[in-house]
Amino acid sequence: MFGIGMPELLLILALALIVLGPKKLPELARALGKGMAEFRRATDELKEEFRQLEHDVDESSPTVTAKDDPLLEKPAETIHASTSTESTEKK
Repeated sequence: MFGIGMPELLLILALALIVLGPKKLPELARALGKGMAEFRRATDELKEEFRQLEHDVDESSPTVTAKDDPLLEKPAETIHASTSTESTEKK
C-alpha cells in the first residue's frame, strides 16, 4: 500500500508499543480503525454522488437532430455518391 514491508511494520509497531504502552495501544488501534472505516464510507458516498451526477448529465444531454446539424439533412446515398466521385477524381 505505502511500500512498507513486514520488517518496517514490525519496527513501527514495536516503537508504538514502547511509546504508548500496552494499555493505550489497543485503544489507539481501535480509534484508528474506526477513523479509517469512516473515511472509506465518506469516500464511497462521494464516489456514488459523482456517478449519479454523471448519469444524470448523460441522460439530460440533448440528442442531435437534423435541424441542429445540416449534414444530417442529406440522405445517405448523396453522401456516399459525393465521396465516391471525389475518390475517382483524385486518381
